[in-house]
Amino acid sequence: MADTSFDLVIIGSGPGGYVTAIRAAQLGMKTAVVEREHLGGICLNWGCIPTKALLRSADIFHSMKHADAYGLSVNGLGFDLEKIVKRSRGVANQLSSGVKTLLRANKVAVFDGHGRLSGKGKVHVEKDGKGVADLSAKHIILATGARARALPGMEPDRKLIWTYKEALVPNTMPKRLLVIGSGAIGIEFASFFNAFGSEVTVVEVLPRVLPVEDEEISAFARKQFEKLGMKIHTSATVKGLKKGADTVTATIEQEGGKSFDLTVDRVIMAVGIVGNVEDLGLEGSLVKVDRSHVVTDGFSRTDEPGVYAIGDLTGPPWLAHKASHEGIICVEKIAGLPDVHPLDPTLIPGCTYCYPQVASVGLTEKRAKEKGIEVKVGRFPFIANGKAIALGETEGLVKTVFDAKTGELIGAHMVGAEVTELIQGYGIAKTLETTEADLMHAVFPHPTLSEMMHESVLDAYGRTLHLKR
Repeated sequence: MADTSFDLVIIGSGPGGYVTAIRAAQLGMKTAVVEREHLGGICLNWGCIPTKALLRSADIFHSMKHADAYGLSVNGLGFDLEKIVKRSRGVANQLSSGVKTLLRANKVAVFDGHGRLSGKGKVHVEKDGKGVADLSAKHIILATGARARALPGMEPDRKLIWTYKEALVPNTMPKRLLVIGSGAIGIEFASFFNAFGSEVTVVEVLPRVLPVEDEEISAFARKQFEKLGMKIHTSATVKGLKKGADTVTATIEQEGGKSFDLTVDRVIMAVGIVGNVEDLGLEGSLVKVDRSHVVTDGFSRTDEPGVYAIGDLTGPPWLAHKASHEGIICVEKIAGLPDVHPLDPTLIPGCTYCYPQVASVGLTEKRAKEKGIEVKVGRFPFIANGKAIALGETEGLVKTVFDAKTGELIGAHMVGAEVTELIQGYGIAKTLETTEADLMHAVFPHPTLSEMMHESVLDAYGRTLHLKR
């Protein structure tokens, strides 16, 4: 076994791990990454990227079904599920290979195997039960990510009851599908299978779908999902799953105790995540774990000197871009760069790539009021925007929340076409601590969907131009 010394060793090569490694190398650190499966982690291989590739196919298919509205005709409309999945896997493989190239270009050493802490400043790497290397480093970052949570008694069998992995490579298009959980993962898969004709039922234990989003946006999105044919049950719980030969019967209990049975062909479990904290050697350290997630401070430091944790292994929001920025902040702090600040969660955009898309940044209207902030709220509907009408995408809403006293933008929430691309405009505005005056004086190009962002700001202050008041 090799005994190799580094300045920094990172366990895990997802969006947190590999980006952190590149930044550390830029800062002159001798850096190593330990990865037990695929470079790029879950996001590139089994999460963000392949999911979006599937949803792209669904978007195109949705447009083809409505070709007549654009003066077009499509004969013999259909789809090839095998080709859809193959394209998705090809996109994931291409990006995973790209990560390998980037790490090599930045002279980051990559060790293939499972890494665990083996003493102060030590990482032991194993592959198939055999020792690969013993690494030493002054700094060690845990970036091992998370996996799908399973409900007791309803564990995925990967045939009838799926996790996100099976949902990404389906060998059949289920006629009837039950999705348990309506967060981003659940709703994205619900949108994909619904677009291709599955009878989709979504069950959510909380009172509304997409529960982390602004209530108004959540309600708007639900109406659109139901208009597209989804059946949604909120304040409801799946009490049990009974498997048949090729079907599953779910017992669903609604608010008030009334229950009913639903028979489907497949079930997708999307009820949250569990941090990958097992077999990391934490038991011999001061690292604290709270409900499967490693506890850290604002600079990703654990209670064990020299050991850090980033990404889905730590607290919410569980987003790839949050993991990347946490890692960058962490290594810049280690390197002693000036003016390094903890990541502000209110500056992290959240995106859900369902149909219609949902995106947000900052505080919701309700949360702002709970914090005692007097707010001014602006809204602008897609139906009043020229570009949205030209696109045939008139179902949507842009909502902005301002501090009434200071004029600071404290939240922005959107539902509709391409809002996952638009939200970064508000993300930049929040990072720059922009006020309503700055946004009002900004010039937005015409005709674009982005004009709605401007109009929503104007509406918060009674100045909207393209709506009757």
